[in-house]
Amino acid sequence: MNSEYYIKAGTGGQDHFDVVVTPETAGRSGAGGTTRSGWTESSLWTLTLAAGESVDLESGTDEIMIVPLSGSATVTSDGTKFELQGRTSVFDGPSDFVYVGKDSSYTVASTDGGRFALCGARAQNKLPLRYVAAADVSVELRGAGNCSRQVHNFGTADRFEADSLIACEVITPGGNWSSYPGHKHDENTASETALEEIYYFEIAPGPGERAGFGYHRVYGTPQRPIEVLEEVRTGDVVLVPHGYHGPSVAAPGYHMYYLNVMAGPGKERAWNIVDDPEHTWIRGTWEEQAVDPRLPLNGLTLDPASEGA
Repeated sequence: MNSEYYIKAGTGGQDHFDVVVTPETAGRSGAGGTTRSGWTESSLWTLTLAAGESVDLESGTDEIMIVPLSGSATVTSDGTKFELQGRTSVFDGPSDFVYVGKDSSYTVASTDGGRFALCGARAQNKLPLRYVAAADVSVELRGAGNCSRQVHNFGTADRFEADSLIACEVITPGGNWSSYPGHKHDENTASETALEEIYYFEIAPGPGERAGFGYHRVYGTPQRPIEVLEEVRTGDVVLVPHGYHGPSVAAPGYHMYYLNVMAGPGKERAWNIVDDPEHTWIRGTWEEQAVDPRLPLNGLTLDPASEGA
């Protein structure tokens, strides 16, 4: 029996959408019809369009970041049109993206077809429509040794202005651990900001298009227990309403990608975390290790402000 916080690829979609995670759907039911609770802020839709296809959408109470997973698209809103160059796959570097504010109508169209992530969060304020080029997305490396990973900070709080939404992409080379040490952000305190988090996974295929896999862990505190340990494959989603999460482990031979979508009810838009105190010492070992030489993938240019956290 899978956790109620795990959504298997192909089981959570509707219409053009392969994945639909909203406060309404996430709070309604999980695996085996169990009821989830505590989901009020963040959303994710993954949209598949055939060549020449388009879809008209409304942002409603959400602000939205539209990010190509594969393929290119045109996004039109309020009479303004943006061309998203996109990418061949999520393993080919960061993509350009478009931000759509709350209470907006918008259209996503694709000449050649593709798949697109729509990252959402409940918003109080309507911010302007914007486009960000892939070249302007900050790329950094975190960790070292077999904890090395590559992060695309396209929608993080320190890189892009939004009302509530925080989003980024992480590439973990095969055999490595990321989202490690386990950490949490489920309280509004001096050291944490309360954020719900969505993990959407894709796994690079092995030789002969063999389907790869990885693992993802979520665990709670005595006061707020939660237990998730799932094998994850392309298109799978894990919800993190609270608790420590990590590691995300990429099986040897298969690079792992995940898209993180976060939002919370607090006034501060920030990613403030605390490590599991049992494992935070791991960070100190990275100072004596080199970053995985496979990174950055595809010879990407790194953000000089990268801290290797």
